[in-house]
Amino acid sequence: MLSKPVTRTQITRGQRLWLYIVVGLVMIFLVVPCLLVVPMSFSAGEYLEFPPKELSLRWYRAFLGSPEWLNALWVSVRVAVPTMIIATIIGTAAAWGLHRRTDIFATGVRGIFILPMLVPLILIAVGVFFVYAKVGLNGTIGGLILAHTMLALPFVLIAVGNGLASFDMALHEASRSLGATELRAFLSVTLPQIRISVMSGAVFAFVTSFDEVVVALFVSSGENETLTRRMFANIRDQVDPTVAAISSLLVGMVIVGMIVFLFVGRDETQEH
Repeated sequence: MLSKPVTRTQITRGQRLWLYIVVGLVMIFLVVPCLLVVPMSFSAGEYLEFPPKELSLRWYRAFLGSPEWLNALWVSVRVAVPTMIIATIIGTAAAWGLHRRTDIFATGVRGIFILPMLVPLILIAVGVFFVYAKVGLNGTIGGLILAHTMLALPFVLIAVGNGLASFDMALHEASRSLGATELRAFLSVTLPQIRISVMSGAVFAFVTSFDEVVVALFVSSGENETLTRRMFANIRDQVDPTVAAISSLLVGMVIVGMIVFLFVGRDETQEH
């Protein structure tokens, strides 16, 4: 490690020490709350406590043995999967169309697509609730899918747009000059080149829907109650470690998914 800079503009590792400390503190701030919930989920007590006085799988059994919790989980999956599919298709098509245009109209359309990411979620939830009240979509799976698709579209658009930014359009034009239709050229030439970006957008869309709670509080109820909405109600009404057990399972699923995605992305990079 250099103790002195070789040139006037060179920054040594010692001079960057403060940056390493700040990054480390930020990572601890983000990760520790997620990890604390894991030991709390193994508590044998009636309430959340850290550290747990006695270890038990009681609350995992309570979750897996509860028809209400499992139904809420099934509703979340039934909403998240269609949301992922619809948002990925629409978002990819929109990103492709906007990528090929650079005029003011394209800029305005891109802003409209990203708007759900900028507007406070509570305002969107209230607006969706009143619109659904007029058309009878409150408390329905279809209404949740439509609302979550709107929220997931910006993530797909940005992810696919970043992939298209590094894509060589000459490959697409070459396939068109050889007689391929626009759709066939996109599916056979362009899509394979940006598939990692599309997969990233799909993952973001799924997570956005599965984790969403604010809109679900307004438009889901009864048998169509999502898992996150039921978790929120459980914390509000009674604080027991069942929510910690569910959160631990979700954290584990996210970690496994990230590892699988990283390995898939690395394999794709090595192939190229």
